[in-house]
Amino acid sequence: MFTQLLFYVCSGKTLINYYAFCFSPNGERSLPEWGYSITDLDPATTAKASGRELRISPKAAREICAAIKGMMLDEAKEYLRQVILKRKAVPFKRYKKKLPHRRGLQNAMAGRYPVKAASRILEVLESAEANAEYKGLNVEKLRIIHAAAYPGAKIRRYIPRAFSRATPKFETLCHVEIVLEEMKGE
Repeated sequence: MFTQLLFYVCSGKTLINYYAFCFSPNGERSLPEWGYSITDLDPATTAKASGRELRISPKAAREICAAIKGMMLDEAKEYLRQVILKRKAVPFKRYKKKLPHRRGLQNAMAGRYPVKAASRILEVLESAEANAEYKGLNVEKLRIIHAAAYPGAKIRRYIPRAFSRATPKFETLCHVEIVLEEMKGE
């Protein structure tokens, strides 16, 4: 089985297997444990999911996560579907230089339609929904309490040019994590 050899700390021990499985001391395989940036979660009322090493723009993913944080699950899924169809724009509040104005934005003037990033984040959101259903949470009352995107590893490639030169073509991968919480009173 092909695995990428990177060192990863899993439960205090350095493991070489990053993408495949973590191996326990007795030799049994188990899934890797990803660290989340949010702590002190109640496992009875929350469900989480993460997408690791996604081939999307970290800047677009950060702006999408900022836009959907605090939304109800159904509202966020519909919003991302509208972004994929280019009917609603995502407000860009940090990475907004030389961006055009978009119709229908509130509290922001600049925006874009990041279709690829929205589709991958929608997949992570549906994975979190499936995790919540497995835990027995009410899907109608789920709210996004945490949505974050971080830059991941870089894929380094080079394009050969004339006169023994090469142009670097680097691609930054992205980690996305989403946490849903079941609301009590609504």
